[in-house]
Amino acid sequence: MSVRAVRSGRRGPVPYVVLLGFVAVAVLMVGPFVLVAMNSVKSRTDFAAHGGMSVPSSVDLDSFRTFWNSVGFTHVLTNSVVVGASVAVLAVVVSLFNAYAIGIGRVKGRLWILGVFLLGNLLPQEALVYPLYDLAKRVGLYDNILAVIIVFTVIQGAFGTYLLSSVLSSFPTEILEAARLDGAGRWRILWRIVVPVSRPTIGVMLTLFFIWTWNEFFIPMVLLPSSANQTVSVSIATTQGQHMVDITMQAASSMLAVIPAVIFFLLFQRTLTRGVAVGAVK
Repeated sequence: MSVRAVRSGRRGPVPYVVLLGFVAVAVLMVGPFVLVAMNSVKSRTDFAAHGGMSVPSSVDLDSFRTFWNSVGFTHVLTNSVVVGASVAVLAVVVSLFNAYAIGIGRVKGRLWILGVFLLGNLLPQEALVYPLYDLAKRVGLYDNILAVIIVFTVIQGAFGTYLLSSVLSSFPTEILEAARLDGAGRWRILWRIVVPVSRPTIGVMLTLFFIWTWNEFFIPMVLLPSSANQTVSVSIATTQGQHMVDITMQAASSMLAVIPAVIFFLLFQRTLTRGVAVGAVK
């Protein structure tokens, strides 16, 4: 911006172009969600007559009721909450212990260890699914949500170890030395000093691990074939037949699946923002 423009208080076209770009991106991101929401409250007759891009002529909740009763949504919702919450807590605990040893304990070969954790997180699920299926069969955990909890605790824990080790490697050594001079042991330093200081990062990890696990589809679909143990994301697939798709019920099931994750995100939005802001300041 030129000095003359600054003195006159006028802005150039660049801020408006950037603003328009952000508005276009926001429309592209929100547009599909609005379409799904509109189609979820249409009747099948309304959808067949006017298509998927039209505004509903009336609000019809029959697709929600049909999907809820056909898959036993209360049960699959409970399964998803149990799996997501268990994975989030266990993966954070595993990450914390690993990162404490690697980031602060300075174990030998920590870069190689972190490389192995990162590689484990980057492997595609398609490459893991048959070994996991065979292992679950052998140990008797096939069609058991415990198998999904263990698998995603390991996967999310690998990423959490990589992330938290980077944070703890820059932990102020003066604080640790002062704690040791006061007679604090490793366990006490971890719970009384490291955990409180790292709380924003731990909050971010808890939030992301829950949402990531909530959205998982492929591995739960393979390991949980029975309807009694399915999660929400897997139950959505049951709305699609071999030769036909009920669009309104699929839209309604998608809305029911996304609403709990949005509520969870809104509840922990402040924690997520605080954690990202702390990371930016560091």
